[in-house]
Amino acid sequence: MHDWKTIQLTRDYLDGVRGGIPLAATQIELIIRLVRAWRPDLRTFVDLGCGDGILGRQLFGYWPESKGIFIDYSEPMMQAAREKGKDIVSVTEYYLLDYREKTWRNSLSHALPVDVVISGFSIHHLEDDQKYRVYQDIFEILRPGGIFLNLEHVASRDQYIEKVFDEVFTDGLYEYHQNHNASITRQEIMDKYYKREDKILNKLTLVEIQCDWLREIGFLHVDCFFKLFELALFGGVRP
Repeated sequence: MHDWKTIQLTRDYLDGVRGGIPLAATQIELIIRLVRAWRPDLRTFVDLGCGDGILGRQLFGYWPESKGIFIDYSEPMMQAAREKGKDIVSVTEYYLLDYREKTWRNSLSHALPVDVVISGFSIHHLEDDQKYRVYQDIFEILRPGGIFLNLEHVASRDQYIEKVFDEVFTDGLYEYHQNHNASITRQEIMDKYYKREDKILNKLTLVEIQCDWLREIGFLHVDCFFKLFELALFGGVRP
């Protein structure tokens, strides 16, 4: 099975997909606003499944004195995060960890609890029982008043909504690539990026179900703060 430990798959995603996600700037703006609302004195955070570290770096832009822990199980992704985070290396810890493993928190015990846990387009690769357990883990590593925000790929209600999302997402990718490679066609975008091999790894779940899980676990103020078809930002606060 394909996974994120392959260099080519990582490069295809970071270079060909991540930059074309529709309304990406709005999503990041909302993350900053929500953190400001609940943790204006942010000191420590975890970027879980960090990829190239884009979300964590955004937090540093507003809280430069904070300490960040970047976690990913993909060596190519972690290398990308290190390369793009050279200016924050003194306040950053990087861990090559698989948070599907029940012991992943052990390596972080010296730095826990934290104020914020963020995750971007990562947890949707897990089966539902694994998602639930990871949400429990996140609850445990947050200090009281800490916030969890998950920017995620979620399931559509039906195939008709999914089809509209496919069109919206392809348009976003096409616009992005037109600005970088004007010769590429929309069909090539569909074939190379939207139909890329890592899609078989997706285990999508309705955002409503995942919000219910967070409430069961004990999170307060749980909500879906942003949704564009299969793109959603949701989370909650530990009491």
